[in-house]
Amino acid sequence: MTDDHTPADEETEATAEAALETLEALRAENAALREQVLRVAADAENAKRRAEREANDARAYAIQKFARDLLGVADNLSRALAAQPGGEADAAVKNFVVGVEMTEKALQTAFEQNGLKKVDPAKGEKFDPHLHQAVMEQPSDEVAGGGVIQTLQAGYELFGRIVRPAMVAVAAKGSGPAPQADGSGNPYDADGDGSGASVDRRA
Repeated sequence: MTDDHTPADEETEATAEAALETLEALRAENAALREQVLRVAADAENAKRRAEREANDARAYAIQKFARDLLGVADNLSRALAAQPGGEADAAVKNFVVGVEMTEKALQTAFEQNGLKKVDPAKGEKFDPHLHQAVMEQPSDEVAGGGVIQTLQAGYELFGRIVRPAMVAVAAKGSGPAPQADGSGNPYDADGDGSGASVDRRA
């Protein structure tokens, strides 16, 4: 009677099982090392991006203090132009005013080229606490409550970051144009008496 499994076959099977176990162990080690390499690469990429972002921020906002110091100069130029004499003036005064205007324009151009933008809300613009600073609140017949009545001092932002908020006067709650008494608010009142009597109610 012959035995189907000889010692040689058993040895071969044992060797194959050992090789398979070794292969599985190597695969697991390879997967672990691959995961570790990917994690290290991701950490390195994150560190690189963080360093680049910090370097960019440092470059972008390095002029922030310098720009803030120059805002006083811009304010003085604006005040000088606002106080220019009206009516007839001699040629020397006119030339001086033109020179101040050109200087202010050149300064604003330099600001914009370096990312410093003026924040100068128009009358009626909604108050934004991120861009504006309300220094007074008063009733208004022209601007709705919460709107800007007047910009007292322009603000500036540097690459989206506020260097100085705009100083504004804000309309008090309940402000705004009064309702018109001529009935113009009623689209069905053709006679203008506010009664709406001219509406044809026939079927």
